[in-house]
Amino acid sequence: MNNRVKETYNQLADDYEHNVDTNSPFNTQYERPAMMNLLPSDLRNNKVLDAGCAAGWYTKQLIHLGAVVTATDISPKMVEATKRRVGEAASVFCIDLGEKLPFEDETFDWIISSLVLHYIKDWSSTFKEFQRILNPGGKLLFSVHHPFMDFKLSENGDYFSNEFIIDQWEREGKMIEVPFYRRPLQMILNDTLVHFFIEQIIEPQPTEEFKMNEPEKYERLMKNPHFMIVKAIKKGNTRD
Repeated sequence: MNNRVKETYNQLADDYEHNVDTNSPFNTQYERPAMMNLLPSDLRNNKVLDAGCAAGWYTKQLIHLGAVVTATDISPKMVEATKRRVGEAASVFCIDLGEKLPFEDETFDWIISSLVLHYIKDWSSTFKEFQRILNPGGKLLFSVHHPFMDFKLSENGDYFSNEFIIDQWEREGKMIEVPFYRRPLQMILNDTLVHFFIEQIIEPQPTEEFKMNEPEKYERLMKNPHFMIVKAIKKGNTRD
C-alpha cells in the first residue's frame, strides 16, 4: 500500500469512526451482513487477524464471537479509533499489508479483510504472507470492489489491466481523493488460487432494511453489484 492510501484514511478516520459504522447502508446493510454470514457463530479458541481494520467494527464483532483478535491498519488514526473502540480486548497495530508481516508462521486460524485489498497493487506477496501466517486449514475471508463496478471508472478502457484509479468521495463538504487498483475478475481469482482453495464466491445483495431506507440505491445494487466476497482455505504448507 502506498503513502497516499495512508494519508487518505487518516483524513477519513473521524468520518469512519462516527458515521460510516452506523450511517452507511453500503456497509451496514450490504457488505457486512454478507461477510458475517460466512463466519462461524462461535470463534472461541480461534486466533483471527482483522487485516485492514479501519475503525474497528469487525474487530469488535470478532471479539463478541469469542476470537482472540489481532487488528491492523495502515492508518495510524484508524488504529487509534480501533483502540478506542475495543480497548485492550484486541491487539492493534499499524501495519502495511503490502510489506512482510511481523507475525510468526502458522499464527492465525482466520484472516478477515473487509474492503481493503483493492488498495494493494500486487496481491502476490500479500497472499503469500497470508498463507504463511495461517495455520494448516486456516481460512481467508475478504471483500473487494466488484470488477464490473470498478470498470465504469476506468480511464484506459482495458478491462484486463491492473489500473490505478483515483476516485472522489465527498465528506463533510470536502472532496477527498481515494486511490485504489482496479483489476479483472480473473486476476482476483487466480491471484487467490496461487495460495488458497476457493470455497465460496458471493456477490452480496442488499438487505430488506436497505430497500426500505434507500429504495433507489437498492434497485441499482440489485442490478449492478458493488462488492464481491471470497472465502478461501489455505493450500498445503507454507512452502506450497
